[in-house]
Amino acid sequence: MFPYKINGSTFTISKWRYILSTFIICVLCTYELVVLYEIDFLRIIKFKGVPKTLERNCFYLLNGFIAVITFIKSGPRMRLLQTIMNISSKLPVSSYQKLSKFIHIKDILGFLFLTGQAIVYYLNLDFDTWHKAFVPYVILLVFQMDMLYVNCACILKACFKRLDDNLKNLQEVIVNDEPHLLRRIYHKHRNPFLLKELKTLKKQHLAISDTLQMLNMVFSLQLLATIILTFAEITFNLYFYIMHIRIGVLMSNLSHEMYDMFLMVYISYYSLKIMLIIWVCETGKDQAMQIGITVHDLLNNTSNEQIQNQLQLFSLQILNRENAFSAKGLVIDGTLFISVNKSVD
Repeated sequence: MFPYKINGSTFTISKWRYILSTFIICVLCTYELVVLYEIDFLRIIKFKGVPKTLERNCFYLLNGFIAVITFIKSGPRMRLLQTIMNISSKLPVSSYQKLSKFIHIKDILGFLFLTGQAIVYYLNLDFDTWHKAFVPYVILLVFQMDMLYVNCACILKACFKRLDDNLKNLQEVIVNDEPHLLRRIYHKHRNPFLLKELKTLKKQHLAISDTLQMLNMVFSLQLLATIILTFAEITFNLYFYIMHIRIGVLMSNLSHEMYDMFLMVYISYYSLKIMLIIWVCETGKDQAMQIGITVHDLLNNTSNEQIQNQLQLFSLQILNRENAFSAKGLVIDGTLFISVNKSVD
């Protein structure tokens, strides 16, 4: 599902990987359509109750939709990753190391968790072989795409933080040099340097903001489907758990203990994943907003007209760019988490 390769520091389309991705998505779509047809029309696949049938419909439809969008957006996603690689090249080594540790630990733990879940799935659920092959694959694919979005958001957050740190360093220079800025000789030699630095930082902010908008465009449909899928899976599995606790209803052929464990694992997985997405988007938005605060502090701490004009232009640019992580107009932040909790309650 990722038909590109890295040559040095450049992403390029791989012909053979693209052919393989096309084949996989065709097989996956065929599988999804056959399963939905067997569930809703032929009634070959039967579940215990309408809620379980609805849950399986949501699962297959939304996961299949995410897989198709992943394939269609391969080109724009490759260009996005190339852009993120370019703008993140200015990050210091310490930031790279922190990002690398977080990304690798998160992805490895998630992969091990899903692998363990797939093994238990194979051993305990009495389904045909092709269901056991495709369901874990689809879940892993959606997880990879969600974590790719989180990784991109983390890198942009680090870029915003680096920009804010540079502005604060510049603020210290301006505050310390303010008594000398009005001197003619000092003004002649020092002012151009400060103005050049401000223009450079303003260009960097514009580039990072454009990349954030590109991220929103590339991942919007996938992220929206993930949010709907998460809401549906948490709601349905909580309902199944409550029904089992209160009246002992089982929606599968598992033992009572294994059934409860499966439900709690599913609820925990989807809850932790959406919390991670919301956390990185919320903190990334806060970091972007911090830049505006720093620019206003700079404005308040300088009386040089040229620097003030440049800072006002910078401030106007920040006001015109709504640096929020969103999916088709739905802002991904703490309010989304509160809304989901209220809906589930």
